[in-house]
Amino acid sequence: MPSVTPKKKLGQHFLKDENIARKITDSLTKRKNVLEIGPGTGVLTKYLMHQTENLKVVEVDPESVQFLKNIFPDLGPHIIEADFLKIDPSALFHDQFSIIGNFPYNISSQIFFRIIEHRDRIPEVVGMVQKEVALRLSAAPGNKTYGILTVILGAFYDIRYLFTVGEQVFYPPPKIKSAVIRLTRKENFKPDCDEKMFFKIVKTAFNQRRKTLKNSLKVFWTDRIDPDKFSIFTKRPEQLCLEEFFYLTNLLSEST
Repeated sequence: MPSVTPKKKLGQHFLKDENIARKITDSLTKRKNVLEIGPGTGVLTKYLMHQTENLKVVEVDPESVQFLKNIFPDLGPHIIEADFLKIDPSALFHDQFSIIGNFPYNISSQIFFRIIEHRDRIPEVVGMVQKEVALRLSAAPGNKTYGILTVILGAFYDIRYLFTVGEQVFYPPPKIKSAVIRLTRKENFKPDCDEKMFFKIVKTAFNQRRKTLKNSLKVFWTDRIDPDKFSIFTKRPEQLCLEEFFYLTNLLSEST
């Protein structure tokens, strides 16, 4: 085994607590095909190798890739040196696959948006992220952290905040707490509305979240709809539940 471990890069803080590592990997229930994002020093990888049928890992840092190849020689062909945000993850498996990882803090939201793009192939995700991100993803309507990603992810996945992780279990220790969440794809994960329109409405509304929907969604108005006749347009986006966003999407779709 190499005498040194890879250096921290790209916002990554390496997990060193074995109990937490086991707890994270045990949280994954669908283990036939698994993609680990950002394995770093392999603290999750060594458990996943015994828990999964077909494991692949994607790591952008060449130093970490070499480290992983040295300590997991059998995994070598399945170690992909690449940026997860720049690859087609669905091309790595012939069937459905789960995702797990200690997601780099600075790109965790981008990772979730990529997961949404490939939702047809990804039934489950277990990820460790900043606690504030986990709280935002699992927030309820009316909460100030409720936002774009909360709504869009919630359209396709049930989001569960699993547990909080303290700073002391990482090296170097971050200045904030982390948390582990699990996304379980909904059995009927195709919204009862036009998906592209839904994405546009959610993003437009939250980009002007202090305004009422009547004002933030002006770009969607036509002569076929009078916003003053619908009480929903007096609300702000964080006040709407998921079903109301579906209703809003259908209402505005019918007006165009």
